[in-house]
Amino acid sequence: MKKISFKLLAFLFVGLVISLSSCKDKDDDNPTPTPTSNEIVVTANITSNTTWTTGKVYILGGRITVESGATLTIEPGVIVKGQAGTGSNATALLIARGGKIDAEGTATSPIIFTSVADEIEPGDVASPNLDPDLNGLWGGVIILGNAPISADAASTQIEGIPASDQNGLYGGTDAADNSGVFKYVSIRHGGANIGEGNEINGLTLGGVGTGTVIENVEVVSNQDDGVEFFGGTVNVKNLLIWNADDDGVDTDQAWSGTLDNFIVICFDGTDHALEIDGPEGTMMAGHTVTNGSVKGAFTTEGEGAELGDFRSGARGTFSNIYFFNFADPSLAGRGDLSLSGTDSENNFASGDLSFSGLQCTPPTGVALSSIFKGGTDAHASEVAAGANTVGATVSAFNGWSWAHAAGELAGF
Repeated sequence: MKKISFKLLAFLFVGLVISLSSCKDKDDDNPTPTPTSNEIVVTANITSNTTWTTGKVYILGGRITVESGATLTIEPGVIVKGQAGTGSNATALLIARGGKIDAEGTATSPIIFTSVADEIEPGDVASPNLDPDLNGLWGGVIILGNAPISADAASTQIEGIPASDQNGLYGGTDAADNSGVFKYVSIRHGGANIGEGNEINGLTLGGVGTGTVIENVEVVSNQDDGVEFFGGTVNVKNLLIWNADDDGVDTDQAWSGTLDNFIVICFDGTDHALEIDGPEGTMMAGHTVTNGSVKGAFTTEGEGAELGDFRSGARGTFSNIYFFNFADPSLAGRGDLSLSGTDSENNFASGDLSFSGLQCTPPTGVALSSIFKGGTDAHASEVAAGANTVGATVSAFNGWSWAHAAGELAGF
């Protein structure tokens, strides 16, 4: 279970005070607010084709599932807000296997998922009242498909969804499975947990196939990972993770797609910018992660995020990634890129796990061999701040992302 920030505690306390103060007689002059004309509360699963329209705010009244055979279309500029909830009552939007989402925002009119505590209105990009490091206020977005996974069974239950909900199953045999379109979307303030150490990621992709289009996605301040892949074959382009409270990008169960053009902006709660796990079953596959810029975070004591942890037989190709603003690993054992375990070391030696074009602006006086462990420093080079020749194309995130609106992309 992740630590709870002071800001989150303060928010919950204020919410409790407001809630208690509103408990008055029926003839009170200030009755409990009801949704405005542009707000629609959604409390039932989506079982037939449904459209959420531009100019509206949709409030998730619980865990809402787009069931098999149904498509949820979300038009540009729509705001979706999740009510507060934990445990089995955590709010989330779940796209079940066989269901589809058609959420296609634009560079001038993104689709935003956030908390009911957010006073953002259609047409806004930045929140007018919530800080970008406040997390755990609702769940997140979960997309599940029928593509192959490497696990104990061909299909399994996704984390963050109670085992009693069979809509949480993912995995299958269709590598080209199509779960829809997800473009120009920002997901914020999520990560509610359903149990000890079982939080919901900002965006969870379980067994999602290559027929699915996922591009231009931002995840801001999630209590668990920004994005986590559980197997599948889906390709993702233009991904931005800001202030993840666990890992920025987490991969599991032999995801075999490509992540192209990404930014991870860590804060002092981030564990790993990249956490890469290998297969959990007999299927062996690796993924490609390329063209990324990763900004670390650290305190004066040297604590902070790690560049990456490649563990549990990690496989894949990692290229053209720029790392900067990380701590000196000698200060607190943080701020490095490591190979954890014999399997990952063997995969690196055999080429099943490979690195190329890594660049880093290290802390003053720190050698690359102290940062890039297990021989991976042979594929890294030191560059002065701002002199990197690899990394993300930052302009892809201009205009529609909160990180850009907040000035967080300066220096990339």
